[in-house]
Amino acid sequence: MKLNVVRTVRILTLALLVVSMISCGSDGMDPPEVIVQDPVIEEPVEEPVEEPVKEYKLPDIDLSHWKVTLPIGSPTEVKPPEILDYAENETLKPFMYNDSVNGALVFYTYPGATTANTSYSRTELREQMEPGSNDVNWTFEQGGRMKGKLQLADISKDNEGKYHRTIIMQIHGRLTDAQRDLIGEDDNNAPPILKIYWYKGLVRVKSKVLKDKQASDTEILHTDAWGDDEGFNFSTQVGFEPFTLEIIATKGKLEIVLNEDEKYVIENEDMERWSVFENYFKAGNYLATLDEGSFAKVKYYELEVVHD
Repeated sequence: MKLNVVRTVRILTLALLVVSMISCGSDGMDPPEVIVQDPVIEEPVEEPVEEPVKEYKLPDIDLSHWKVTLPIGSPTEVKPPEILDYAENETLKPFMYNDSVNGALVFYTYPGATTANTSYSRTELREQMEPGSNDVNWTFEQGGRMKGKLQLADISKDNEGKYHRTIIMQIHGRLTDAQRDLIGEDDNNAPPILKIYWYKGLVRVKSKVLKDKQASDTEILHTDAWGDDEGFNFSTQVGFEPFTLEIIATKGKLEIVLNEDEKYVIENEDMERWSVFENYFKAGNYLATLDEGSFAKVKYYELEVVHD
């Protein structure tokens, strides 16, 4: 115990001696002046802030076999290959443009210039099996299928507050040159065998029927030989939400499928007789009103056509 006390005393004595030397300098004189430098403070390095990468979505649509008709000019048409650059085409930009947030191709139209045989205007695609030409088409016997994912984005209302209607898909008939000459027509126009409307939030189907079931194959080439059926409304309310729509044409038969689970089939004598015509698909926005200030916007996310 004594040894520990002695050791402690010696340590304290030594500590006091060191403190004394520091206070007076090692030689007993005044301590040297101590220069204290300001601490070096490193500036914070600002880490670069990475902006979130914007995702641009494009519609899944190959336009190499389509031309588009616009509600301007007499009217204006844009065919392949020019239509492929629609995003850079100043004529097309107001009427056909990308919604890159949702990945859709927007078709906008209003009452304006019209094609022959109609008083309504459109921003609508017309199938061209041979790009740039209207002369190569298909028959029901050859068959065809068109499928799209689309959406009615916006549409005007009439003076009673009811939404206008617009045609979103069609199958249009066409006369061959020989048929045109046979009946003395000055163009190749034939009736549309199928029109599909967006109508009050529903998908409405309209088709053609023969006015005279006994008419000859030559007589049925005339547009006025055909009238309209009563039409059919799918039960699903699509409203302003995206939906899928498929048209399948085979000899004597039309199938229209909504959202892959609701089907409407037209299979009758009128469809059998229709085999005399050539046909082409149409898709887009064909506004069925002349009301001032009316308009419609239709979005297509996907669109494909297949022929066997």
